[in-house]
Amino acid sequence: MLVIGLTGGIATGKSTVSTLLRASGIPVIDADILAREVVAPGTRALSKIAARFGPDLILPDGSLDRKKLGSIIFNDETKRKIVNSIVHPAVTRAIVLNMLKCWIRGERMCVVDVPLLIEGGLWKWMGCVVVVYCSPEIQLHRLMDRDQYTRAEAEARLKSQLPITTKIAYADIVVDNSGSRSELEDQIRLCLKRLDRIVGRTWIVSWLFPPFALLSVAWTLLVRMMSRAKPTRGVNPGNGK
Repeated sequence: MLVIGLTGGIATGKSTVSTLLRASGIPVIDADILAREVVAPGTRALSKIAARFGPDLILPDGSLDRKKLGSIIFNDETKRKIVNSIVHPAVTRAIVLNMLKCWIRGERMCVVDVPLLIEGGLWKWMGCVVVVYCSPEIQLHRLMDRDQYTRAEAEARLKSQLPITTKIAYADIVVDNSGSRSELEDQIRLCLKRLDRIVGRTWIVSWLFPPFALLSVAWTLLVRMMSRAKPTRGVNPGNGK
């Protein structure tokens, strides 16, 4: 089974691409949904967050006050790392469990939709990394239009993330979402054809013979580690990746 890591930057259109891939019949594991599930009322992660930052982060219905937590960690790198150290391991476990379910069902491929795929290091475990790109200027204006931010507010949000021009250095496939919806759909069709070629027929061997799947994972991890031994660089999305 080919595990496809899907990522991008804020307002680049990753969610739209995820929806299009799901509509094509590929199962999508959405890390944002899992991130909400792992801090649902009564979960261990929520208890840890409340113990660290105070019970006032818990709403009357027992759920997490995401807005209040966001205001606490947005401009505080130390506190953000603490929250990530609680939430990210729980999300990673949930992703692996869902990947296993896809493999048991005999899926040829699955998409793991993770906003922080590169930053969190999960890209190393992906058989193929797809990055949704648009130019930084388009990204800025889309964010301002979508969330009604001022230019300064939007720039602050973008600066809090790894630049999209850096993320595409990790991509096996770049989807350029700088144009229209129809142009994006054309790119997705081409992307699906390329993914089909990557999968080939080896997925049957991996499904029927689990040790082969483990060897494939080990080989992917080794290749990823070696390919990123050199410093990360920006990549022009028009370079044919």
